[in-house]
Amino acid sequence: MVGDDVGLSIAYGGPLPPAPAEGAGVGDWLRHWTSRGTGVAVEDGLRRLTYAELDALADRTADALRDRVRPGDVVGVRLERSVELVATALAVVRLGAVYLPLGPNFGAQRLDLVRRTVRVACVVAAADAGGTDPDRIPLPAAPGPDARATVAAFTPVPSEAAPVPADTGYVVLTSGTSGTPRAIAVGQDALAALVRWYHHHAGLGPGEKHSLLINPAFDPHVMELFATLCSGATLAVTPGEACWDPYLLTSWWARAEVTVSNLPTPIADLVLARPWPADLRLRHLGIGGERLRRWPGPDVTATVHNMYGPAEATVTSVVCRLSGRADQADPPPIGAPVAGAVVCVTNAAGRTVARGEPGELRIGGSGLSLACFGDRGGAPFVAPPPELADLDRVYPTGDRVRMGSDGVLEFLGRVDDQVKVSGVRVEPAEVEVALERDPGVARAAVVATSSPAGLRLTAFVQPRPGCRIDADEVLSGVRGWLPEQAVPAVLRVVDPMPVTANGKTDRAALADLVSTPAGSPQDTEGLTEQQRLVLAVCRDLLDRPETTLDDHFAEIGGNSLMAARLLAALENATGTRLRASALLRQPDLAGIAALLDGVPVAASRPTRDG
Repeated sequence: MVGDDVGLSIAYGGPLPPAPAEGAGVGDWLRHWTSRGTGVAVEDGLRRLTYAELDALADRTADALRDRVRPGDVVGVRLERSVELVATALAVVRLGAVYLPLGPNFGAQRLDLVRRTVRVACVVAAADAGGTDPDRIPLPAAPGPDARATVAAFTPVPSEAAPVPADTGYVVLTSGTSGTPRAIAVGQDALAALVRWYHHHAGLGPGEKHSLLINPAFDPHVMELFATLCSGATLAVTPGEACWDPYLLTSWWARAEVTVSNLPTPIADLVLARPWPADLRLRHLGIGGERLRRWPGPDVTATVHNMYGPAEATVTSVVCRLSGRADQADPPPIGAPVAGAVVCVTNAAGRTVARGEPGELRIGGSGLSLACFGDRGGAPFVAPPPELADLDRVYPTGDRVRMGSDGVLEFLGRVDDQVKVSGVRVEPAEVEVALERDPGVARAAVVATSSPAGLRLTAFVQPRPGCRIDADEVLSGVRGWLPEQAVPAVLRVVDPMPVTANGKTDRAALADLVSTPAGSPQDTEGLTEQQRLVLAVCRDLLDRPETTLDDHFAEIGGNSLMAARLLAALENATGTRLRASALLRQPDLAGIAALLDGVPVAASRPTRDG
């Protein structure tokens, strides 16, 4: 850190390190390595593309789009982690267009909201994704086996959609309080600063191999993709189930000889809870997305970093090296500012507090985004405190922190209603708006509560007069409007909705209802020990006492993270590791228990594959 104010809660990240290659920005740095043509750029299963092959595929893709996509146009990409996604991202950069990563499961209704918010020229997706847009053009196929056909779909741009600033590098979406996603336009300079910092921080270069693991819909994906390829390293596409199964992930790390990886906090917690494999080449591990509560054990040979940063400040603003720290009694801190960033802690009036006092974290410096769209519009930036008069603006994060005497930040919580579910920012108001789109719902409220698997959303809906609410139908309907993590795990019908004396929704009363079972729990008498185990673990994980063996795991709120925790709990009790694919194929919890037939249940056993 450079130039810190040791009395006030202000810290500077220092100057940016040198660029990873010749040139002025990400486009030049990518060209530097692709023009050389040597080395493997992307590994995706059995497919290996050299930098020369990736260069040719990106050029062909750009040529296919050139007549329809202009510099500054936003290009949405609804592809899974793959060679095709990487080539499309490079093609967008070469066209001078703006990369909008959406992920393969982005809901159609939510996409319509985005199209009405910013001017999206086209959306690239798998050819078999089922889109109905009549104006579609095929894109060039990647070389090698298992090539996946992709298309670019063009739709008329709504008149209310706003253009993004001319020097935008990419756009990322987050949850908004008004029911509309917030689209954040990040500048090319901010993206370049991120790449320069991360290239140096992770030690990327030729011979290194970085996982492509983060869901493309979330902004750390941009960091791992562009920083790796701007450094001449290899990008290794993580197999689907390995992205959330800690056993499959560490096994793949070993087979693929990955040296650098990033993990969402919930998955990292499961990885660090297991014995660290001795055969890993992994030397650098970044963790981010939620509050980290676990320190790496002494057997972890990789250097582990806790990373923090809102999308409005370009992925990462502060970082803390956890490996080798002696003060491991408290939860891990979020760290000190990265190069180019300035952080301060303020009181409610926006004045900087003394070190050691809690307050709201505000961020300034080279990483701030250019503009935000949707969610009532307007940039979410404010004037800096008087002590930072050299800055023109700062971003108030809404996070409560405390800065220690060493300038390191400790995360304390939120100052508003925003929550994080499986590492994803969720505004309860956006979920409520999505629920109220159902014609049978008069009013909705969402409450976030803690469960053994992390924060869980419970929805409460008040039906319109004469309407009957089917919880499964309502939840199915909101999936098109919301990211997976924002879909409530449980929906409860209340009539009337409890209100306070001043007529506002009584969220405290709703929180009390969360702990009240909606139905009678199944009697465990007569069940096998395997059935009792599965039932007990699922009830605990989902915080749902009424769960029965007839329930389908996904339909009662189970997601990929909870499936990973379920696998870990069953392994701990039986010593047998079930395959994730086998678990997810089962029609109900009884089917999951049947996978363990004949396996004794005990507290702790040596692990064997099952």
